[in-house]
Amino acid sequence: MKIASRVFNQTLRRTAALVSASAFYSLPAWADNTPPKLDSGDTAWMLASTALVLMMTIPGLALFYAGMVRKKNVLATMMQSFATTCLVTITWMVAGYSLAFTNGTPYIGDFSRFFLHGIAAHISKGSDVGFVLGAGTSNASPFDIPETVYMMFQMTFAIITPALISGAFADRMKFSALCIFMVLWSLLVYSPIAHWVWSATGWVGALGALDFAGGTVVHINAGIAGLMCALVLGKRVGYGRENLAPYNVGYAVVGASLLWVGWFGFNAGSAVGANGRAGMAMAVTQIATAAAALGWMFAEWATKGKPSVLGAASGAVAGLVAITPASGFVLPGAALVIGVAAGVICYWAATWLKHLLGYDDSLDCFGVHGVGGIVGALLTGVFSYGPLSATDAAPGGSPGGLHQLGIQAEAVVTTLVWSGIVTLIILKIVDLLVGLRVSREEEIEGLDVVLHGESLG
Repeated sequence: MKIASRVFNQTLRRTAALVSASAFYSLPAWADNTPPKLDSGDTAWMLASTALVLMMTIPGLALFYAGMVRKKNVLATMMQSFATTCLVTITWMVAGYSLAFTNGTPYIGDFSRFFLHGIAAHISKGSDVGFVLGAGTSNASPFDIPETVYMMFQMTFAIITPALISGAFADRMKFSALCIFMVLWSLLVYSPIAHWVWSATGWVGALGALDFAGGTVVHINAGIAGLMCALVLGKRVGYGRENLAPYNVGYAVVGASLLWVGWFGFNAGSAVGANGRAGMAMAVTQIATAAAALGWMFAEWATKGKPSVLGAASGAVAGLVAITPASGFVLPGAALVIGVAAGVICYWAATWLKHLLGYDDSLDCFGVHGVGGIVGALLTGVFSYGPLSATDAAPGGSPGGLHQLGIQAEAVVTTLVWSGIVTLIILKIVDLLVGLRVSREEEIEGLDVVLHGESLG
């Protein structure tokens, strides 16, 4: 027992020494109390990355999802992404950013940035003083950007995560219910998990969980929440009996293409600087995405006799999802394996698993984002490359293997449990307040006309 206790304590001390997988949310520090100068190159890259990630939701996700629903629901589906962008922007400004990224406790931030209070302290006329985030380059040298840019970059992540969930309940949720759900979910689910994983004081990050750009925080989080929504709202009218084919696959492919391009801001931007880690993140993102698209395509070809355009686009998104947590920590060969695994496994989840279990996840939010996120998070633990995952707190990084895989599994389970349970509670609250689902007659007529008084014509 003494030996086991000693081994456990040593392991605990070693893992506690590791910081969050993103590796760049360390506390500001300078010996002479003089902030370092703003790095214009890092700032320029982060401004561009922020715009790229916002493009992923509008118009990327809006088009991707709208192309996969029926004609009578296209505008309503686009409106879900557009409205979520607006709602979460204000929610993040008021409290979300403060709860996610101030120090607070290991479980939640404080209100020191409530209504972005104090964020202008790093900005003055003619000043080039930045906000120090810590070590983000491959050689662990410091960099700095304005806090406003950092806040905006993280806002785009907070926007797209709940927007992804809308794919699970497409064609049947009330717009009023969506508005309330998105605000509550952003504050009660997204902000806490982002704090756990990415904040300097977050408890999941302290375990040493590796999540470079959002495998747990974004994709597993949104995926399991989407599954809960699909289960609570029930199946669409006519599911399994009527033709629910996509209205315009072309829209979906354009949307997926915008997601692919924007994802470079998502992953390479998460290096928070124009550096070697950003370059590697961009390279492995491209490789994994192409491999996943091919994996899905050939799996579909083998089982159905024909490779579909929508399948290839869905496979690409699955690859983007799976490489997200690994993008700053793995080499190109590992990215190839992660991509192929994501394409094949997500194809299985979106077809065979969904039909086996009988749930109606309209646009495969869980099958692509939930399952793809789990695949990516676990394989990050297997393939993480020490020098790429090095930080000031852990100069040796994580070489991957069974120990890191166990930590990754703990982060995955934690995200599934918290997001799943709290999402269910939020859905019950919203149902009591305004009801969740439109009536059968309204669903048959179409949400464009019923909810928004418009149609494609």
